[in-house]
Amino acid sequence: MQIKLAQMIASCACALGLALPLAPGMVHAQPAAPAVAQTATSTAPAALPVAEVAPTSAPVTVAKKATEALENPYGLESLWKTSDAIAKTVLLLLLIMSVGSWYIMIVKVLEQAKMGRQARAAVKNFWSAGTVQQGAEALETNSPFRFIADAATNAIKKHEGLMGHIPLNDWVSMGIQRAVDRVQSNTQGGLAFLATVGSTSPFVGLFGTVWGIYHALTAIGISGQASIDKVAGPVGEALIMTAIGLAVAVPAVLAYNWLVRRNKTVMDDIRAFSSDLHAVVLGTVNKA
Repeated sequence: MQIKLAQMIASCACALGLALPLAPGMVHAQPAAPAVAQTATSTAPAALPVAEVAPTSAPVTVAKKATEALENPYGLESLWKTSDAIAKTVLLLLLIMSVGSWYIMIVKVLEQAKMGRQARAAVKNFWSAGTVQQGAEALETNSPFRFIADAATNAIKKHEGLMGHIPLNDWVSMGIQRAVDRVQSNTQGGLAFLATVGSTSPFVGLFGTVWGIYHALTAIGISGQASIDKVAGPVGEALIMTAIGLAVAVPAVLAYNWLVRRNKTVMDDIRAFSSDLHAVVLGTVNKA
C-alpha cells in the first residue's frame, strides 16, 4: 500500500515538473502575434510609394511620344525648315493656287444659286406685269433678267437718228443679244483660273520634287553616307511636292467641269427669257 502511494506521489511530481517549464513558454508565446501584426503594419506603408510612382509612368510616356513627334525628322515641318528659297516659293505658290481655287468654287456656287432663284422670280413676277417696264421694276436690281429687260427698253428708246435706219426688229434683237453676252461673260469669271490651276499645279509640284531631290542627293553626296535611312527621308520629303500639286489640281479640275455644267443650265434659262422678251417687245411696239 505504501509502495503504491509512493508511486502515485512520484508520478504527480514528474507531471508537475514537466508542466512548469511549459507554462512560461506559453506565456511568452502569446505576445508573438502582436509582433507579427506589428511587423505587417510596419511593412504595409513601405508598399505605398510603389503605388504612388506607378501612375506617373503614363504622363512620362505621353510626354516622350510628344517630344518624338515634335522632333520627327520627316514631314511637312521638316520639309519647310530644311528647304531653300526656291522650294518655299513653290510651296507658297501651290498654297495660293489652292486657296484661290476653293474661293472661286464657293463664290461661283453661291452666284449660280442666286441666279437660279432670280430665274424663278422672273417667271413668277415679270410675265404677269402690264408692261415690260413694270415687269423689270418687279425684279431685283442686280438680276440679270432685269438687265436684259432694261436693255430691250433702252433699245426702243434709242432707235432714232442713224440707228433709226436699222430695222426695229434687228435693233432690239441686237440689244438683247448684247445683254445676254454680257451676262454670259460674267458667269465665266473665275473659270479660267480654275482651268489654269488644274493644268499647271501638277507640273509646279513636280518642279518642286525635282529641285528637292537634287538638293537631297547633293547633301548625301557631300556627307558620304548613302545608306537607305539617309536617302529615304530627303527623297520622300521631296516627293511630297508632287502629292501637294495633285491635291491642288484634282479639286480645281472637278470644280471647273461642274461649274461649267451649272453655267450652261443657267444660261439656258436666260436665253429662253431673252427670246420671249424679244417677241413681247416687238408685239408691244407694233400695237403702239
